[in-house]
Amino acid sequence: MTAHEQLIARRGRRSGVTTMVAIHSSVLGPAVGGCRLKAYPSLTDAVDDVLRLSAAMTAKCAVAGLDFGGAKSVIALEPGRVLSPAERRDVLLDHAELIASFDGAYLAGPDVGTGPADMLVLREVSPHAFCTPESAGGTGSSSGPTALGVLAALRAASGTRSMAGRRVVISGYGAVGAHLAASLQASGASVVVSDVDPAKRAEARGFEWVPPEKALTLTADVVIPAAVGGVLSPESVARLDTPLVVGPANNQLTDDAVADALAARGVLWVPDYVASAGGILYTLSREAEGLDHDAALARVESIEGTVEGILTAAQAHSTTPLREAAALAERRLTAPSPR
Repeated sequence: MTAHEQLIARRGRRSGVTTMVAIHSSVLGPAVGGCRLKAYPSLTDAVDDVLRLSAAMTAKCAVAGLDFGGAKSVIALEPGRVLSPAERRDVLLDHAELIASFDGAYLAGPDVGTGPADMLVLREVSPHAFCTPESAGGTGSSSGPTALGVLAALRAASGTRSMAGRRVVISGYGAVGAHLAASLQASGASVVVSDVDPAKRAEARGFEWVPPEKALTLTADVVIPAAVGGVLSPESVARLDTPLVVGPANNQLTDDAVADALAARGVLWVPDYVASAGGILYTLSREAEGLDHDAALARVESIEGTVEGILTAAQAHSTTPLREAAALAERRLTAPSPR
């Protein structure tokens, strides 16, 4: 995949906090990607994150068939810093000014640490923010559609529409993880959940709870990474006891070579940027393309067919799903459809 087109970082004039936007590719159209607000050990770590995440967004949009490019933005807090409501507003307004400077070449949405209410603050300065609250005319949180997309990917990878009697481990009990846990339990699955935040345990009543360090070692029919990235390393893969890994967490692999390690162990892994595309598919279908709710949901459900195609190609070519997903993205990027 190509190198990044732009990376701009700026210290906010109100807050003094560094925010940044990385545009990886605009070959297919305006670049889209969420706004991540979190603490980083250093600015180098923040830059590394925004570059990785924006490249993944290019692949996500390309594989999903969207005429949009890939980008990401980061608000990089110092370790241990907790923002007051007034400080948070200042940070967001500073970041909105950076977004506005791209004049529509970058379209923002929520990500880790931000939500629909934050997008409404960004809109005070720039119109280029999606997923504002439904009360303000937006589509609100994309967590539900993201979870539906993961379930579609899971159907394709597991070869069944019913998870009844299956043991599913969800690592990360955030908004998407909670949606998945409830849906899978309702379908008859035995659901185990975990999160690095111990306070989530109270929210997860009704599910079996395990410490986060054990989540990827449990015997399960499916493991769903639903938190931060970098959870699948050579070391963690060696401890997996599951035939299937599919989930919404971004950048799950510490390195692309881990996909080969998963295949060597007989673990089927659906590339994260394929499984997690439900949110962006739904949001852009509604807010950028003007489709109604049902039509947008149908596009989310199309992830099932996309995953089936990738897995079929991987089997036919004796390669990994990651290689086939990357090849599909590259075909779209080198022969883009007319805008």
